[in-house]
Amino acid sequence: MSAVTVIYAIMFYAATAILVAGLVYKIAIYARTPQPLKIPTTPAPITKAGVVWRMTKEVTVFASLFKSNKWIWLFGWMFHAALLLVLLRHLRYFTEPVWTWVVLLQPFGKYAAFAMIAGLLGLWARRIVVDRVRYISSPSDHLMLALLFMIGASGVTMKFIPAAHTDIVALKAFFLGLMRFDWQPLNSDPVLLIHLSLVIVLMIVFPISKLLHAPGLFFSPSRVMLDNVREKRYTRGWSASAQPASGGNAK
Repeated sequence: MSAVTVIYAIMFYAATAILVAGLVYKIAIYARTPQPLKIPTTPAPITKAGVVWRMTKEVTVFASLFKSNKWIWLFGWMFHAALLLVLLRHLRYFTEPVWTWVVLLQPFGKYAAFAMIAGLLGLWARRIVVDRVRYISSPSDHLMLALLFMIGASGVTMKFIPAAHTDIVALKAFFLGLMRFDWQPLNSDPVLLIHLSLVIVLMIVFPISKLLHAPGLFFSPSRVMLDNVREKRYTRGWSASAQPASGGNAK
Protein backbone atom coordinates (compact mmCIF):
# COMPACT_ATOMS: atom_id res chain seq x y z
CA MET A 1 0.00 0.00 0.00
CA SER A 2 1.36 3.40 -0.99
CA ALA A 3 2.37 6.08 1.50
CA VAL A 4 -0.18 8.44 -0.09
CA THR A 5 -3.01 6.03 0.73
CA VAL A 6 -1.89 5.59 4.34
CA ILE A 7 -1.35 9.32 4.94
CA TYR A 8 -4.69 10.39 3.50
CA ALA A 9 -6.58 7.57 5.21
CA ILE A 10 -5.18 8.63 8.59
CA MET A 11 -5.86 12.32 7.86
CA PHE A 12 -9.48 11.61 6.91
CA TYR A 13 -10.06 9.57 10.07
CA ALA A 14 -8.52 12.34 12.20
CA ALA A 15 -10.45 15.11 10.40
CA THR A 16 -13.74 13.22 10.76
CA ALA A 17 -13.14 12.70 14.48
CA ILE A 18 -12.32 16.38 14.97
CA LEU A 19 -15.35 17.47 12.95
CA VAL A 20 -17.81 15.24 14.81
CA ALA A 21 -16.36 15.90 18.26
CA GLY A 22 -16.15 19.63 17.59
CA LEU A 23 -19.75 19.84 16.38
CA VAL A 24 -21.06 17.83 19.34
CA TYR A 25 -19.10 20.00 21.77
CA LYS A 26 -20.24 23.29 20.23
CA ILE A 27 -23.87 22.23 19.93
CA ALA A 28 -23.82 21.10 23.58
CA ILE A 29 -22.57 24.57 24.55
CA TYR A 30 -25.30 26.22 22.48
CA ALA A 31 -27.95 24.02 24.10
CA ARG A 32 -26.74 24.76 27.66
CA THR A 33 -26.32 28.51 27.23
CA PRO A 34 -29.15 30.29 29.10
CA GLN A 35 -31.21 32.95 27.39
CA PRO A 36 -32.25 35.32 30.19
CA LEU A 37 -34.26 37.62 27.93
CA LYS A 38 -37.14 37.16 25.55
CA ILE A 39 -35.67 38.64 22.36
CA PRO A 40 -37.44 37.29 19.26
CA THR A 41 -37.07 39.42 16.17
CA THR A 42 -40.50 40.85 15.46
CA PRO A 43 -42.85 40.27 13.82
CA ALA A 44 -42.38 36.89 15.48
CA PRO A 45 -44.63 33.81 15.68
CA ILE A 46 -46.69 33.21 18.80
CA THR A 47 -46.98 29.41 18.42
CA LYS A 48 -44.48 26.56 18.09
CA ALA A 49 -45.89 25.75 14.67
CA GLY A 50 -45.16 29.33 13.68
CA VAL A 51 -41.57 28.96 14.84
CA VAL A 52 -41.19 25.80 12.76
CA TRP A 53 -42.55 27.61 9.71
CA ARG A 54 -40.27 30.60 10.35
CA MET A 55 -37.19 28.38 10.67
CA THR A 56 -38.19 26.44 7.56
CA LYS A 57 -38.21 29.69 5.58
CA GLU A 58 -34.89 30.75 7.12
CA VAL A 59 -33.18 27.48 6.24
CA THR A 60 -34.61 27.04 2.74
CA VAL A 61 -34.96 30.54 1.29
CA PHE A 62 -33.13 32.80 3.79
CA ALA A 63 -36.29 34.84 4.38
CA SER A 64 -34.84 37.46 6.73
CA LEU A 65 -31.81 38.02 4.50
CA PHE A 66 -34.11 38.49 1.51
CA LYS A 67 -35.94 41.26 3.38
CA SER A 68 -32.66 42.84 4.46
CA ASN A 69 -30.56 42.94 1.28
CA LYS A 70 -31.53 41.45 -2.07
CA TRP A 71 -27.99 41.34 -3.51
CA ILE A 72 -26.49 39.57 -0.50
CA TRP A 73 -29.46 37.21 -0.52
CA LEU A 74 -28.91 36.39 -4.20
CA PHE A 75 -25.24 35.47 -3.79
CA GLY A 76 -25.75 33.80 -0.41
CA TRP A 77 -28.67 31.65 -1.51
CA MET A 78 -26.94 30.80 -4.79
CA PHE A 79 -23.85 29.62 -2.94
CA HIS A 80 -25.66 27.57 -0.30
CA ALA A 81 -28.16 25.97 -2.69
CA ALA A 82 -25.43 25.04 -5.15
CA LEU A 83 -23.23 23.75 -2.32
CA LEU A 84 -26.05 21.49 -1.18
CA LEU A 85 -26.43 20.05 -4.68
CA VAL A 86 -22.68 19.47 -4.92
CA LEU A 87 -22.59 17.71 -1.55
CA LEU A 88 -25.55 15.51 -2.44
CA ARG A 89 -23.90 14.64 -5.73
CA HIS A 90 -20.80 13.48 -3.81
CA LEU A 91 -22.89 10.85 -2.01
CA ARG A 92 -22.21 8.57 -4.96
CA TYR A 93 -18.71 8.07 -3.56
CA PHE A 94 -20.08 6.76 -0.26
CA THR A 95 -22.96 4.53 -1.36
CA GLU A 96 -23.04 1.24 -3.26
CA PRO A 97 -25.33 0.83 -5.02
CA VAL A 98 -25.89 4.54 -5.59
CA TRP A 99 -29.33 5.69 -4.52
CA THR A 100 -31.66 6.50 -7.40
CA TRP A 101 -32.28 10.10 -6.37
CA VAL A 102 -28.51 10.66 -6.15
CA VAL A 103 -28.16 9.38 -9.71
CA LEU A 104 -30.87 11.78 -10.87
CA LEU A 105 -29.04 14.70 -9.22
CA GLN A 106 -25.74 14.07 -11.01
CA PRO A 107 -26.28 16.39 -14.04
CA PHE A 108 -27.51 19.22 -11.81
CA GLY A 109 -24.77 18.81 -9.20
CA LYS A 110 -22.08 18.80 -11.88
CA TYR A 111 -22.93 22.29 -13.10
CA ALA A 112 -24.00 23.56 -9.68
CA ALA A 113 -20.29 23.88 -8.91
CA PHE A 114 -20.15 26.94 -11.19
CA ALA A 115 -23.08 28.55 -9.39
CA MET A 116 -21.39 27.79 -6.07
CA ILE A 117 -18.20 29.54 -7.16
CA ALA A 118 -20.14 32.50 -8.59
CA GLY A 119 -22.07 32.97 -5.36
CA LEU A 120 -18.89 32.65 -3.34
CA LEU A 121 -17.13 35.29 -5.42
CA GLY A 122 -20.09 37.62 -4.96
CA LEU A 123 -19.93 37.24 -1.18
CA TRP A 124 -16.16 37.72 -1.26
CA ALA A 125 -16.46 40.88 -3.38
CA ARG A 126 -18.88 42.26 -0.80
CA ARG A 127 -16.22 41.98 1.88
CA ILE A 128 -13.84 43.99 -0.32
CA VAL A 129 -16.10 46.56 -1.98
CA VAL A 130 -18.56 47.50 0.79
CA ASP A 131 -16.76 49.80 3.24
CA ARG A 132 -18.62 48.84 6.42
CA VAL A 133 -18.26 45.12 5.68
CA ARG A 134 -14.58 45.48 4.79
CA TYR A 135 -14.01 47.27 8.13
CA ILE A 136 -15.36 44.35 10.20
CA SER A 137 -13.83 41.60 8.02
CA SER A 138 -10.91 39.78 9.61
CA PRO A 139 -8.17 37.78 7.83
CA SER A 140 -9.92 34.57 8.87
CA ASP A 141 -13.01 35.63 6.90
CA HIS A 142 -10.97 35.92 3.73
CA LEU A 143 -9.12 32.69 4.45
CA MET A 144 -12.41 30.78 4.81
CA LEU A 145 -13.67 32.20 1.52
CA ALA A 146 -10.36 31.39 -0.16
CA LEU A 147 -10.49 27.83 1.18
CA LEU A 148 -14.02 27.28 -0.12
CA PHE A 149 -13.11 28.83 -3.47
CA MET A 150 -10.07 26.58 -3.90
CA ILE A 151 -12.12 23.49 -3.04
CA GLY A 152 -14.70 24.43 -5.66
CA ALA A 153 -12.09 25.40 -8.27
CA SER A 154 -10.07 22.20 -7.83
CA GLY A 155 -13.25 20.12 -8.11
CA VAL A 156 -14.30 21.89 -11.31
CA THR A 157 -10.79 21.46 -12.69
CA MET A 158 -10.92 17.70 -12.22
CA LYS A 159 -14.35 17.47 -13.82
CA PHE A 160 -14.02 19.73 -16.84
CA ILE A 161 -10.31 19.78 -17.72
CA PRO A 162 -9.29 16.49 -19.38
CA ALA A 163 -5.66 16.70 -18.27
CA ALA A 164 -6.77 16.80 -14.62
CA HIS A 165 -9.27 13.93 -14.76
CA THR A 166 -8.94 11.24 -12.11
CA ASP A 167 -10.13 7.65 -11.78
CA ILE A 168 -13.44 8.09 -9.96
CA VAL A 169 -13.96 4.32 -9.67
CA ALA A 170 -10.72 3.99 -7.70
CA LEU A 171 -11.61 7.10 -5.71
CA LYS A 172 -14.95 5.60 -4.75
CA ALA A 173 -13.25 2.37 -3.76
CA PHE A 174 -10.92 4.38 -1.48
CA PHE A 175 -13.78 6.08 0.39
CA LEU A 176 -15.87 2.92 0.65
CA GLY A 177 -12.76 1.23 2.00
CA LEU A 178 -12.35 3.95 4.63
CA MET A 179 -15.93 3.43 5.77
CA ARG A 180 -15.42 -0.34 6.01
CA PHE A 181 -11.89 -0.10 7.46
CA ASP A 182 -10.63 -1.89 4.38
CA TRP A 183 -8.17 0.55 2.85
CA GLN A 184 -7.96 0.69 -0.94
CA PRO A 185 -5.30 2.48 -3.04
CA LEU A 186 -5.80 6.21 -3.53
CA ASN A 187 -5.00 7.94 -6.82
CA SER A 188 -1.92 10.14 -6.65
CA ASP A 189 -3.17 12.71 -9.17
CA PRO A 190 -1.91 16.15 -8.02
CA VAL A 191 -5.23 18.03 -8.42
CA LEU A 192 -7.10 15.28 -6.58
CA LEU A 193 -4.64 15.35 -3.69
CA ILE A 194 -4.93 19.14 -3.50
CA HIS A 195 -8.72 18.88 -3.50
CA LEU A 196 -8.76 16.25 -0.77
CA SER A 197 -6.21 18.17 1.33
CA LEU A 198 -8.36 21.28 1.20
CA VAL A 199 -11.44 19.28 2.22
CA ILE A 200 -9.53 17.86 5.19
CA VAL A 201 -8.53 21.37 6.26
CA LEU A 202 -12.15 22.49 5.99
CA MET A 203 -13.33 19.57 8.14
CA ILE A 204 -10.79 20.44 10.83
CA VAL A 205 -11.46 24.18 11.00
CA PHE A 206 -15.25 23.97 10.59
CA PRO A 207 -16.07 23.56 14.32
CA ILE A 208 -13.92 26.54 15.30
CA SER A 209 -14.80 28.94 12.48
CA LYS A 210 -17.67 31.23 11.54
CA LEU A 211 -18.88 28.46 9.25
CA LEU A 212 -20.51 27.02 12.37
CA HIS A 213 -23.43 29.39 11.80
CA ALA A 214 -25.12 26.42 10.11
CA PRO A 215 -26.12 24.58 13.33
CA GLY A 216 -25.96 27.80 15.33
CA LEU A 217 -29.01 29.14 13.48
CA PHE A 218 -31.22 26.64 15.29
CA PHE A 219 -30.13 28.02 18.67
CA SER A 220 -30.55 31.69 17.80
CA PRO A 221 -32.99 33.18 20.36
CA SER A 222 -34.02 35.94 17.97
CA ARG A 223 -35.29 33.26 15.56
CA VAL A 224 -36.56 30.36 17.69
CA MET A 225 -38.31 32.21 20.53
CA LEU A 226 -42.07 32.73 20.70
CA ASP A 227 -43.45 36.24 20.97
CA ASN A 228 -45.74 35.38 23.88
CA VAL A 229 -44.51 37.65 26.65
CA ARG A 230 -48.02 39.09 27.07
CA GLU A 231 -49.51 35.65 27.63
CA LYS A 232 -46.76 33.95 29.63
CA ARG A 233 -43.98 35.20 31.86
CA TYR A 234 -40.59 34.12 30.56
CA THR A 235 -38.16 32.66 33.10
CA ARG A 236 -35.08 30.49 32.99
CA GLY A 237 -34.40 27.78 35.54
CA TRP A 238 -31.91 29.74 37.58
CA SER A 239 -33.98 32.94 37.48
CA ALA A 240 -37.27 31.22 38.35
CA SER A 241 -35.83 29.78 41.55
CA ALA A 242 -34.17 33.01 42.63
CA GLN A 243 -35.74 34.56 45.70
CA PRO A 244 -35.78 38.31 46.45
CA ALA A 245 -33.29 39.38 49.09
CA SER A 246 -34.78 39.85 52.57
CA GLY A 247 -33.81 42.25 55.31
CA GLY A 248 -32.61 45.82 55.11
CA ASN A 249 -34.43 48.86 53.90
CA ALA A 250 -34.85 49.63 50.24
CA LYS A 251 -33.54 53.02 49.27
